[in-house]
Amino acid sequence: MRSGLRHLLLAIAVLLSLALFPPSFAGDGDHDRARDALEAGKILPLPTIITQLEQTYPGQIVEVELEYDDDMWIYEIKLLRTEGTLVKIEIDASDGTLLSIKGRDVTPGPLPQERP
Repeated sequence: MRSGLRHLLLAIAVLLSLALFPPSFAGDGDHDRARDALEAGKILPLPTIITQLEQTYPGQIVEVELEYDDDMWIYEIKLLRTEGTLVKIEIDASDGTLLSIKGRDVTPGPLPQERP
């Protein structure tokens, strides 16, 4: 499948999944704070994170959360890998840095950074 079409289909799938299963936020004001952080450029958009993630850890995303913890926005992503293992990945929402990964038979590796 061509890369452009694949990215379009991925974006549509992400939007549909967010419509059906919106990211969870700890408090009522967190949703507004997250939107403000995105609009101010303090966090990366979820499609950017997913594009980086799929290059290193292919699979199907089953859950996404955006949390603000210890003065830091973190994307928590649960991913069902192609070989059938479930992994939990935490990514710094400000720059896409891999913070932690938990799961069976997983070798942590850096996520590719978006090119300008």
